[in-house]
Order: sequence, then structure tokens, then C-alpha cells
Amino acid sequence: MIRARILLGLCAVLAAVVVAPSAASADPFEGPPICSSAGTALSGSYGNLTVTGNAYVAKGTTLNVWGNLTLAKGSCLDAFTLGTVKVGGGVLVGDGATLGLGCSPGAIGPKPPCGTSRTSDTVGGNIIANQPLTMYLTATSIRGSVVSIGGGPGPVFSPYINYPIKENVIGGNLLVAGWKGAWFGVLRNSIGGNAVLLNNVGVTISEETHLPDSSEIVSNSISGNLVCFGNQPAAQLGDSEGAPNNVGGHKYGQCTAL
Repeated sequence: MIRARILLGLCAVLAAVVVAPSAASADPFEGPPICSSAGTALSGSYGNLTVTGNAYVAKGTTLNVWGNLTLAKGSCLDAFTLGTVKVGGGVLVGDGATLGLGCSPGAIGPKPPCGTSRTSDTVGGNIIANQPLTMYLTATSIRGSVVSIGGGPGPVFSPYINYPIKENVIGGNLLVAGWKGAWFGVLRNSIGGNAVLLNNVGVTISEETHLPDSSEIVSNSISGNLVCFGNQPAAQLGDSEGAPNNVGGHKYGQCTAL
């Protein structure tokens, strides 16, 4: 109930600049888009911005949102490109929405568009996702926390939808709970608070080991505690070839040995 009130409160303070879907354009990406169609090209500066339908930030362009960025129910923003996104406030990701943000050579897809380049996207507040389809968070500096509750397509391999959180700097806490899809992982992040990963499910099988490959929690630097319970498969190093996590506090649950 408290969580619902928080989310409703956040919705209420976000303004009503709305970007509606347009007809799909020629593919602007180096690799297939995350969204089902390219949709609207976003660049320039906004106060608060709400995205409906599909939208993208093309290579070489910049999107500045001085206030808050909202992804409406079922929408998709593909900034998993070599464009630049700067959000002064927070990001709210709605039911069934998809957010792709940031890019690096270590990013995963559907197909890495980054080559040897690394973006410098920033979020001044929190990223809060309520039942998202997924998020691709890569090489982004997030001043606040990342909180994601529920979502995903369900524990299915097709459609193949993954949820990578890679190489970010998160000033606050990371909480991901109850997401279900093909693959989920938290790799090579710097987290200023706690990392809490609960009841997430991924059904991918490693081509190398032929074992369940999801729940890879590796090579993170965490100032607080690392807490992992109820993830399927259990949190693991997997075939990532990553290192154990550097944790300033304590490790609990499935992450005790990680």
C-alpha cells in the first residue's frame, strides 16, 4: 500500500509533455531496435517529458530533460544507442514499458550497437519501474536509486527478453524484485547503497555450460549490503567470467558466496 502511494505520488508530480507514436522510420540504429518499431526520434530539451508509443534517441543526438522523464504504460524508449540522454530529475517506467538507456562495449542487446564506444547518460534522481516489460541500463550515472517491482513477459524463452543492469554508477540503492523473463543480471556496477535482488526468474540456458544462466550477480562494487533471496536460478557467477562482488557491508542469502 505504501509502495502504491509512492508511485501514485510520483505520477502526480510528473508533467504532461507527451510524445505520441509516429509511423516507423528507417532503422536509425547500429543493430536491431529494442522497440517493436523505431517510432518518434527524440532530441532537444524539455522540462518534463512523457513518452507514449515508441521513441528513440539516434546516434549523435542529445535528449535533455530538465525535470522528470515518464514512460507511459506499454511505451518504449530506445536510448540504447550512441545518442546522449541527460535527465535532471527522475525516471518513471510504467506497466509493460521498456527503457533502454546507455551503451558500452560490454552491453547486450538484442544486439550491441556500441562498438568500442561508451556513452555518458545521466539521471539526477531515481529510476522507478512498476511492472516494466524490461530495462536495459548500461553505463549510466544515476544519482539516486533504481527500484524495479515485478514485470517481464513471464518465465518464457520466447519472446526473448532480458534485463541487463551493467556498468552503471548508482548513488543510492538497487532493488529488483519479481521480474520474470529470459535472462536477468547485475554486472560491473558501482552501487553506493544496498543491492537487493528478490524473486527474479530467468529461463536462459548457457550455450557453454548447458546450465541455467540467469541471475548473474558479478563484479559489482557495493558500499552497503548484497541481499539475494528467491531468485530462479539462484544468484550465481554463471558463465560471465566475472569476479566475486566487492561488498562493504554483508552478503545475505543466495549471494553469500558471491
